[in-house]
Amino acid sequence: MHLFDTDISVAANPQDGFQARVSDNWSINGNPNGGYLLAILTSAMTGSSDKAATPILTVNYMSKTVPGPAEIAVETMNRSRQFTRIQARIIQSGTETARAFGTFAVTPDECEIRRYETGPPEPAPPERCIQIPAMPGYTVYEHMEVRLDPCCAGWMENRLSERSEQKGWLRFKDTRPFDIFAVALAADAFPPAVLASQGMVAWVPTLELSVSIRNTAETQWLKCRFSTRFINCGLLEEDGEIWDENNELIAVSRQIAQFRNLSP
Repeated sequence: MHLFDTDISVAANPQDGFQARVSDNWSINGNPNGGYLLAILTSAMTGSSDKAATPILTVNYMSKTVPGPAEIAVETMNRSRQFTRIQARIIQSGTETARAFGTFAVTPDECEIRRYETGPPEPAPPERCIQIPAMPGYTVYEHMEVRLDPCCAGWMENRLSERSEQKGWLRFKDTRPFDIFAVALAADAFPPAVLASQGMVAWVPTLELSVSIRNTAETQWLKCRFSTRFINCGLLEEDGEIWDENNELIAVSRQIAQFRNLSP
């Protein structure tokens, strides 16, 4: 079993819901990554759903989740012929720290319409991109290889861009394939797009993350683009696209985050 599968596993609770253990293997700045927490919640929701295709996942982060045991409370909100809608909550020490909603569809016989009005990102080849190094407290990069296109990586050397955009590649270092749980992690694995224009002077905690999964990835590498267009009133949005090497759209995402300038 891959490490990620171990770290998102949930066990049915005899009373109701599931038990999980939040790992410190997927942390950003010492905190469990938001995409990783969404993967745990999705693991619990799929364990309660009679459908599993093209999930739409939205999570709100209410308070700090820490490594250690957690209860996952799950409730089915609605079932129809085509969709099942489920709610899941992370509870630690009696406090709800995150709440997710998942919409799961029946598996279609075929994709009747396929129309892309914009193309995939075209980052430089992985070998020419800049790998995010593993750093203390950033354990997600010990297990995921994230490579930024050089045109987006100037902020790492205090060379800022006019655009708030990160694009590049990612894969698991242990070559785990990308299913719906891994795509939830991928949607939050890149550095915030706003760092490209503002530099490492900001704290960007996510308030809400939504991921709409469209296809199953067929390749080991995923190529991604994340961009921010508007920063105002202490908030920003980050829109993401996740594609495989076959130029198939795997998922789209949107984050709403706080923007806190840490410069004096």
